[in-house]
Amino acid sequence: MSLTKEELERYKRHTLLPEIGTEGQKKLKAASVLIVGTGGLGSPIAMYLAASGVGHIGLVDFDVVDESNLQRQIIHKSSSVGEAKTESAYATLKEINPYINITLYNEALTSYNAIEIIKSYDIVTDGTDNFATRYLVNDACVLSGKINVFGSIRQFEGQVSVFGASDGPCYRCLFPEPPEPGTVPSCAEAGVMGVLPGVIGTLQATEVIKQIVGIGEPLVGRLLNYDALKMQFGEIKFMKDPDCPCCGNEPSIKELIDYDAFCGQQATNESVEEISADELKHILSGNENTVLIDVREPIELQQGLIANSINIPMQQIPNRLAEIPKEVPVVVYCHLGIRSAHVIEYLKSQGYKKLINLEGGYDAWESVN
Repeated sequence: MSLTKEELERYKRHTLLPEIGTEGQKKLKAASVLIVGTGGLGSPIAMYLAASGVGHIGLVDFDVVDESNLQRQIIHKSSSVGEAKTESAYATLKEINPYINITLYNEALTSYNAIEIIKSYDIVTDGTDNFATRYLVNDACVLSGKINVFGSIRQFEGQVSVFGASDGPCYRCLFPEPPEPGTVPSCAEAGVMGVLPGVIGTLQATEVIKQIVGIGEPLVGRLLNYDALKMQFGEIKFMKDPDCPCCGNEPSIKELIDYDAFCGQQATNESVEEISADELKHILSGNENTVLIDVREPIELQQGLIANSINIPMQQIPNRLAEIPKEVPVVVYCHLGIRSAHVIEYLKSQGYKKLINLEGGYDAWESVN
């Protein structure tokens, strides 16, 4: 694949590098990369890969741009609020580099479409923020023989690694089982420093380029950890697990599974009674005997709290059951209503009956007060 006169001028700073040169730039032009998620991580990944001249970029996302995204998802603009994220990202990438091809998948990546979508690409980058999709991307990449450049972020910390390389470990080698549902808050619940995904996403883009051109030492068998507050990087080395159910010597995973069920994300909300913020406001105004349990972390209380709430962070619930009465209705809430639903499931197992989850969490309460 040749480079046009315009492309040679555009990528001059790349081709001056002996490790990349004209031949490396041709490899980038011939390469295809699928980016799963066009949010905090997907933004810098897509923008830098587009600027670097990756010839074909695929974007997978089912969401629309929300104003709360703009603090960190730099591929989107204020004028894009309400627009499909894939469409918003497409416009930005074409402004960055009109010479590349972009394919949009305005849908969620699922067990039904993942293999079909991934098969057309050389490398997959995981920019998602939930465990179900991370296991899905991992398994689909292993089954399809594709490299998976992984990244994750939360609050002030991030991680990067490369899974699925020849003779290298996969995500399941490092994390054989997902955490208990609700024990690891998402960015929407715990917050994230706006610049953090820029750092981690750029590192992911760097690993993609290294894989395509064939230079440097990839993060295969290495988990890179970044702490923004301490401005420190650390590294954990890990090996391929011969007993891994996905990439081991005798893998048991031969097709994609139900990843929501695997990560315990389905049954919880179906079995938990919920109350809206408006309904709770009405109950509290009537002075009914209702106890409020706030399971957020202390730092989250800066956002505010419902009057007369008892703050018991989720991790402390098992040791503070004596503070939660069984004889009166108990409304449990967190930031968005996710962790609180899991707390209610746990309390049910401890014999509690009168439990109600605040739908939408404190965010919903704040919107009506």
